[in-house]
Amino acid sequence: MKAVQQPWFNIQRIRDDLYCITEPHYTWENRANLWLIKGRESDLLIDTGLGVTSLKLYLADLLDKPLKVVASHVHFDHSGGCHEFDQVYIHQNEHQALCQGNQQLILSAPEFGFVPETDFYALPYQGFSASNYEVRACPQARAIQHGDVIDLGDKAFEVMHLPGHSSGSIGLYDYASQCFFSGDVVYDGELLDELEDSVIDDYIESMEKLLQLKTDEVRPGHYRSFDRQRLQELIKTYISEKKAPGCPSEN
Repeated sequence: MKAVQQPWFNIQRIRDDLYCITEPHYTWENRANLWLIKGRESDLLIDTGLGVTSLKLYLADLLDKPLKVVASHVHFDHSGGCHEFDQVYIHQNEHQALCQGNQQLILSAPEFGFVPETDFYALPYQGFSASNYEVRACPQARAIQHGDVIDLGDKAFEVMHLPGHSSGSIGLYDYASQCFFSGDVVYDGELLDELEDSVIDDYIESMEKLLQLKTDEVRPGHYRSFDRQRLQELIKTYISEKKAPGCPSEN
């Protein structure tokens, strides 16, 4: 019998203006990094996790100014808690899916089997069952597109549309600090490109764009952070594997 675990989240202060929130009682393989960036006039939260317990309440002591929430893409491990917040943004390609709670594109539909009971090491609350899990619709979400800027007063993040993992996958790039928040476009692990809304050719094109990105600080949607050298290694490995003879993108 699994025990109820509260708090459900864990928070790590990277520096005074940057925090990483995770869900340590959920499987490491799919556990997302949620990034909180503190700004002068507003704060930014990138991704919201599974939504199985209140992220808004957990972060309450840190939220002392208006909060902008950006979903790097619509998949359940990144968009599950969006419904709790007032200012929510997602790429226009996945805007309708989040607003309506489209469990197919969110990948939380039971037939996919992406959210099994075994992925939960503990329960977020008494009576929780993964078999009943779904992401709540977020009708207040607003659509963003490539080139839009999320302005925090002293920091500004440009939206980079980088489809492939999903049609609405984005990264956020701060030109001043050259920090890149990559969502699931690139992270130091197996990149997924055969999901409901994945397109390998689009993924290759997105990766080729990122080869020129000036950054020494990549904050991904999963696993550890890394520098530009590792970013380029991951990109080149992906491209070479997908362009090899017999790969789906060549058929």
